[in-house]
Amino acid sequence: MKKVIILGATGSIGRNALDVIRKNSNDFTVAGLSAHTGEAALLQAADEFKVTRALALSGKTPDSDRIAFIGKTALLRMIRETEADMVVNGIAGSEGLLPSVEALSSGKDLALANKETIVMAGPLIKDLASKNSKLILPVDSEHSAVFQLLRDKNLSEVTEIILTASGGPFRDKPLQEFRDITLADALKHPTWSMGQKISIDSATMANKGLEVIEAHELFNFPGSRIKVLIHPESRVHSLIRTADGEMYAQISNPDMRIPIQNALTFPKIKFSSFGHLDLADTIVSFFSADKEKFPLLFLAYTALDMGKSYKIAYNAANEAAVGAFIDGRIGFLSIHRIVAEILEMNWSMEPRNFDEVLETDREVRSAADKKIKEHI
Repeated sequence: MKKVIILGATGSIGRNALDVIRKNSNDFTVAGLSAHTGEAALLQAADEFKVTRALALSGKTPDSDRIAFIGKTALLRMIRETEADMVVNGIAGSEGLLPSVEALSSGKDLALANKETIVMAGPLIKDLASKNSKLILPVDSEHSAVFQLLRDKNLSEVTEIILTASGGPFRDKPLQEFRDITLADALKHPTWSMGQKISIDSATMANKGLEVIEAHELFNFPGSRIKVLIHPESRVHSLIRTADGEMYAQISNPDMRIPIQNALTFPKIKFSSFGHLDLADTIVSFFSADKEKFPLLFLAYTALDMGKSYKIAYNAANEAAVGAFIDGRIGFLSIHRIVAEILEMNWSMEPRNFDEVLETDREVRSAADKKIKEHI
């Protein structure tokens, strides 16, 4: 039986991971759980899955004395000290980097939904996994789809990776109305139920920009051959094109339990009742992304082309700007403008270790804070 630690257990990824384990209780057991501030939901999950000690709350002091690991440093210790085969990292944002590092360093495979781990430190995290003979298994629906599509393909025969995007809540909104977008508007995702930060990233399509960078790092594939198409129905999760011009697609109903289960059961593919789709009378459509509406998607390609620490800069500046938008300090259109201004600065140092990654991240955020004040 595979023992699994779930980080971000009360969020969307965590809840879906728990449901996969609930429905496959003969194959998996929960070894540890973490949450940021959702103490009540964490304890409820602990009761159901009989987790008695390995409970971590990273974002606040808990009321219950059942939670033994309190704070960010203690979360890392929980990962290190808990006997497990795999860690599912569903933590949002750059806070997920060090837990990913700790999972691999302590000899556990990593089922990764935290795209920032790869965006910020792709070469370093892949090298760490290789040194420890551990796996990084993508949980994002698009990267999981590409991963599955490539399993029986020689990468040299693949000429294009195509990531799909719902287009978020503003795909059909006239550009001239973008200046009036509110936080409530940006949180109304048409397909997925997610937290605030990732919902806003979907609204700006920064999430797809991060996924382009992630695909480049995960699959060693040039950014110039990674495309993005808006696909409102969210049935086709990714495609690949081979040298003969043929295309292969991963198709299902949108259900995050599918990529989570595929990561947990790798290298096997097990029966699942999730996401079964009847293609009869199913209509799918695809569109190019509008550069004027979604400049953050295209700025990701700029950061990828520039290399060095520009990918860190793209992510950190976006996180800072999105935080300011959530707090009501800046408008929606200022998010991409701040990221663009940060990318015009010099981030040409290549980080040699995780400490340098985090130091660059801090420097970018400091610069972004100054830009934010200029936009208030």
